[in-house]
Amino acid sequence: MRTPTPRCVDDPLVSGVQERWSERGLPGAPWPFMAMCSVARLHHLLTKALEAELKRLDLGRTGYFLLTMLALTREGHARLGTLSRLMLLHPTTVKLTVDQLEEAGLVTRRPHPTDRRATLVSITEEGRRRAAAANEALESPDGALGAFAGRHREIFDALQPARLAAGDADL
Repeated sequence: MRTPTPRCVDDPLVSGVQERWSERGLPGAPWPFMAMCSVARLHHLLTKALEAELKRLDLGRTGYFLLTMLALTREGHARLGTLSRLMLLHPTTVKLTVDQLEEAGLVTRRPHPTDRRATLVSITEEGRRRAAAANEALESPDGALGAFAGRHREIFDALQPARLAAGDADL
């Protein structure tokens, strides 16, 4: 039995896969495959646009996320380990990113005052300015992410239930 194609959607991913799914004898419905393809394609499009915007500001994706995470902290600093956990990145990746951002004058690092094993990373004023410029650029309808302008909340709201159901609720 064929699953009907959603109305008002001219999407080659949907029509191409649905037409061939049962013809090729694939079991089950095509929706799990199409959901994965859709998320992967959206990720690629968002990442490509994000990198284009960040390149103008001499920032990489990881650097942008790290600066924004630091800007969101109450006091503008966090432990390297905390950043690694929040960003879902290996500690070595975070350390290398901090090295690059420190060299660019966007963050500083210092020993933790009470835990000699830990290092605190702090955002500088220039780091705050660069993160702010990146965040403004990502909202601009004239920028590389212009196709998504005004839809960021809609995208977030559509993905949040699946993300939370998969267990992504810890910070």
